[in-house]
Amino acid sequence: MELNKSGIIGQSTSLVEVFKVLGKVAPTDSTVLVTGESGTGKELLVRALHSNSGRHDKPFVPINCGAIPKELLESELFGHEKGAFTHAIRSRPGRFEVADGGTIFLDEIGEMDLSLQVKILRVLQEKEIERVGGSGCKKVDVRIVAATNRDLETEVAAGRFREDLYYRLNVIPLHLPPLRERGGDVLVLARYFLHHFCSKKKRPVLTLSADTRRVLAAYVWPGNVRELENFMERLSILVDEDIVHPDDLPRKILDQVGDIADLPEVQEDAVETAADCCEEPGKEAFAAAETVKSAEAPEGQLVSTAQQGSGSFVWPDLAVLEVQGLNLKDFLDAVEGRLIDEALIKAEGVKNQAAELLGIKRTTLIEKLKKRSA
Repeated sequence: MELNKSGIIGQSTSLVEVFKVLGKVAPTDSTVLVTGESGTGKELLVRALHSNSGRHDKPFVPINCGAIPKELLESELFGHEKGAFTHAIRSRPGRFEVADGGTIFLDEIGEMDLSLQVKILRVLQEKEIERVGGSGCKKVDVRIVAATNRDLETEVAAGRFREDLYYRLNVIPLHLPPLRERGGDVLVLARYFLHHFCSKKKRPVLTLSADTRRVLAAYVWPGNVRELENFMERLSILVDEDIVHPDDLPRKILDQVGDIADLPEVQEDAVETAADCCEEPGKEAFAAAETVKSAEAPEGQLVSTAQQGSGSFVWPDLAVLEVQGLNLKDFLDAVEGRLIDEALIKAEGVKNQAAELLGIKRTTLIEKLKKRSA
C-alpha cells in the first residue's frame, strides 16, 4: 500500500529512513515520540502518521503544550465542569475528549509542568481522564503522539521531566533530521517555495543562478524548513530581476558559507522533481504532489505516476470524483493545473520550455495561466 505522506517532500536518504519507520508504525496504535529541531516539520510528520493509521477518519487534535500557560493547560487537555474555577460558566470538554477515537498530538511536551505530566501518564496507563472540578473518570480511546525539540533524556537527568513518562512516550522514537542533513532537498524546497510565492504575487517565477544554488546548498539553515520558506518569500518580494544571484542573498548567509569558489558543485540529478510539490505549503511544509488516484490506494489518497514506477499509469475511476467531492470538470482542471505547475517548475518558470514539455503552444499556456489567476 502506498504511503500517504500528507504534504511531505524529500528524497534524501535520512528522510527515506523516516518514511520506512512511519510506514511500519502508522497502522498500529503504539505511542510515538517525534524529536527534531524547531522548524523541521514535526507536526506535518505526525499528520502523516495519523492519515496512514486506522484512525484516519477520526479527529486529529494538536495542542502546543508550550504555548498555553500551565494554569490553563490542564483544562485545555482534560476539560472542566461548570464552576470549577472563575469564569467556568459552563462545562467544557477537553482535547482528549474531542480526540476520542482519533489521535491527539502533544507538541513541545518537554515544556509541560511536572504536575501535569503525572496526569498524562495516567491517561497512557488507564485510558481515562478526569475533568477539572469533576468527580468521576471518563474512558477515552485516543492514540497519543508527542513531539519535542528538547533532549528528554537530559531533561530527565535534570529532574525536569518524569522518567516513567519518558519511557511510556518513547515506545517508537521518530527523529526528524534537520534540513542541513537532507542534501538536495534544500533546493527542491527552495524552488517549490519560490514558485509558490511568485505565483501568489503574480510575478514571473524566480530562478536560482548556479552560484546561488551552491550557496543555498552549503548554508546550515539553523531555522530549518521554516527559515527556508520565509527566506524564499522574502526573495519573491525583494529581488527585482528574474534570476536570484548571490548578491541578492543576505550577508549572514554569505559569511557563513565562505568563498563561493570553494563551494562544491551541486548535484542536480534529483533536484527538479516537481512531482514532489504540494498544493498548500503549510506552516512547516516539506510538500508533496499527487496527480491520479489508484484503485488500490487507500480512500482519498492520490498517487503520481512517478510513485507508481517508470512508464506505468493508473487510470482514475468514478470513485475519485466521489471521494474528492469533485465533478468531472473540476477534476480535469485540477489535473491540468498540477501538470502545468510541474512543467513550470521543471522549466524554472520559462514559459516557452514549459509549453514544450506540455506539448502546447506558449500562447495556449499563457491563456490557461490567465484563467487560473482570474
